Amino acid sequence: MGIVLRGGTVITADSEYLADVRIEGSTVSTVGQGLVRSGDTVIDAAGCYLLPGGIDPHTHFDLDVGSTRTADDFASGTQAAIAGGTTTIIDYAAQARGGTLHAALAEWHAKADGNCYADYGFHMGITDYNPAVADEMSQMVAAGVTSFKMYLAYKSLKVDDKTVFQALRRSREIGALVGFHCENGDAIDMLVQEAIEAGNTSPRYHALTRPAIAEAEATNRVIALAEMAGAPVFIVHLTCKGALEAVIRAKSRGGIAVYTETCPQYLLLDESCYAADGFEAAKYVMSPPLRTLTDQAALWNGLSAGFFDCLATDHCSFNYQGQKELGRQDFSKIPNGGPGVEHRLALIYTYGVLTGKITLQQMVALTSTNAAKLFGLFPRKGTIAPGSDADIVVWNPDASSVITAAAQTQRVDYTPYEGWRQRGRAEYVFLRGREVAKGGTIRQEALGEYLSRKPFPIRRED
Repeated sequence: MGIVLRGGTVITADSEYLADVRIEGSTVSTVGQGLVRSGDTVIDAAGCYLLPGGIDPHTHFDLDVGSTRTADDFASGTQAAIAGGTTTIIDYAAQARGGTLHAALAEWHAKADGNCYADYGFHMGITDYNPAVADEMSQMVAAGVTSFKMYLAYKSLKVDDKTVFQALRRSREIGALVGFHCENGDAIDMLVQEAIEAGNTSPRYHALTRPAIAEAEATNRVIALAEMAGAPVFIVHLTCKGALEAVIRAKSRGGIAVYTETCPQYLLLDESCYAADGFEAAKYVMSPPLRTLTDQAALWNGLSAGFFDCLATDHCSFNYQGQKELGRQDFSKIPNGGPGVEHRLALIYTYGVLTGKITLQQMVALTSTNAAKLFGLFPRKGTIAPGSDADIVVWNPDASSVITAAAQTQRVDYTPYEGWRQRGRAEYVFLRGREVAKGGTIRQEALGEYLSRKPFPIRRED
């Protein structure tokens, strides 16, 4: 006996067609017509899109930031992901200064294993590079952690150019992809200190002390170092025109592969959010910060033209009450980040596909397929095809709703999209052939499994 999704329109990164999808066990068995057999469970998908389960390659669940811990842990965060049609997340494990990568991986497994409602994997953040860590990097790849991250900002996390260059060279040797948070941390630290000393402590100064040029400069620098190292590079949460132009120039030069992601908040929200009354602007304190409408337009154009590979969320939620308020007297103490994993698909469908900015195929590529390819999960994930995991979203394009904090699954007391209208809804969500959500109701069983990912296919010189 199997499950047949009958009469829907299958959407992949490169095709759209009417078909039935037959699920047997945990995988897709057949895609075609007339697939129903005696004893099958049949779900009427007429009028709906059948999408590959979303993959969000940038989340921060159960993250201790020193002064507090994220509002969403792996249970609540992956429940929210499932509610919105995302069936796989890749979270960022983080090496402690002076610690080992193995210790960080063990810590993240302890937080996630048995608590996830979606399938999950890990990137590994490196803050303290040395010969022992270089050896550990290959051991991480053997353990299925085939991507790493480094920060050029934040005092407790940032690394210098020598470290960046060494890690990129090492990544090429072991078949790994390194992602970068690109902001000039040294310049930003000076600007923040000057603002505080001048008495400029309100949330709006978070954005004013992290200008777009600091992101553009760091993006240019990382790409140059990657070209010197002959290694591919991944630019996370790109927000501004200058940084995008650096990526476009690198892509046009060829040589190394440059990949990048952006997030819904940078496509839909802008710097005017920092003019909110009182302390409300703290809800939008994230790094990099929200940018200008000009930057926003450039991102949409880049998305349409194919210069972005992934649409992630950088979900890093903190309650407005009690957590964001830690920085009421000093914007630099506001925990950085915001929620978003639950609403990613509906927002890009509503404000990207339905407005004609991108196609349905591009939506699938950005929210699922490309991440699967970049992070060693394709074709198991990221598509609907025989043999692939039956991670499928039955998407009702006619559903309409309003986003509110009161109605969301994310365990946080606000949403930056409060009152926004959205079209489309995940009517059914399947994870490896198991129905995990129906009509917005999530199955209360943590079925998520850890995903050991394939090494990154490094292009080598002859």
